[in-house]
Amino acid sequence: MRATVPKINTAITAPELRVIDPEGKNLGVLSREEAFSLARDKYQLDLIEISANAKPPVARIMSYDKFRYLEEKAAKKEKQLQKAAGVKQVQISVKAAKNDLEIKLKKLHEFLEEGHQVEIAMRMRGREKGNKAWAEQKLKEFMQMIAIEYKVVNPPKFAGRGMTAQIMKVAK
Repeated sequence: MRATVPKINTAITAPELRVIDPEGKNLGVLSREEAFSLARDKYQLDLIEISANAKPPVARIMSYDKFRYLEEKAAKKEKQLQKAAGVKQVQISVKAAKNDLEIKLKKLHEFLEEGHQVEIAMRMRGREKGNKAWAEQKLKEFMQMIAIEYKVVNPPKFAGRGMTAQIMKVAK
């Protein structure tokens, strides 16, 4: 939802407004008094300031209850999209066998199909940390095995106990 409550009816202070009627047609630039009387007398609805930052500010003639409902509906949908677009992690080892990598690949494909971003984490232990070029080669080989079209959000980089890369599915 909005951080601030929109101004309605007499609370609108701008001297001129670009007015939109209930059907979505632009009625042009009107004075505040003209717009308010039009909303009240002709349509029996509220005048709601939609965009205060525009020059002149944009106001719409509609029911305030309907406006609040639409705002809440949009906020709810946005919140659901944020939840769905979480970051999932798939951990692989430098010494992982081909079958192990195929299992991890299957899980990675599931995450990408669900719309998640996926962080591929390659854990390195002991002497494995000394041969970074070899580890980077292994991570790139694993990324080439991915069958789904993806884009790299964060390229492979060394961090902490290994390497990480972050990818997401390309939207079609």
